[in-house]
Amino acid sequence: MICSKKSLDEEGLSPDLTSLMDIIFIVMVFLLLSANIQVQTLTVSIPKAQSSSELGSADDSALAVTVTADDERWGLQDKVFSDWDTFTAAFTVAVKHTPNRPVIIASDKQANVEKLLKLFEFMQQHQIHATHIMMKGPNQ
Repeated sequence: MICSKKSLDEEGLSPDLTSLMDIIFIVMVFLLLSANIQVQTLTVSIPKAQSSSELGSADDSALAVTVTADDERWGLQDKVFSDWDTFTAAFTVAVKHTPNRPVIIASDKQANVEKLLKLFEFMQQHQIHATHIMMKGPNQ
């Protein structure tokens, strides 16, 4: 095969940029790893309890919401819902039916925190106020 010889001007005047590119990539990786990433959070204002009160027997006038450990199931009163959309529809209907009815939230100990926060976010968007959150006391 016949090849033409490169002229000296092309070889002699072009610098080798390999090491410069290596340094640029190292600096880029360092800057990407050290950059502050904005974390999106949901602010939930939880008032401090003045006193601890025990919740006795189930109050028929209160609306009980149950957060289960199963990701797919939600509870409202004595009914179990298999998905979020049907639960929220039933929850909003129950709240609109009796708007001054107190809401009690009972969460399973093994329930995911994200699931509880999802409920809090829904309640905050629809201006539903929970009057009680059931918790296990330190002596129980």
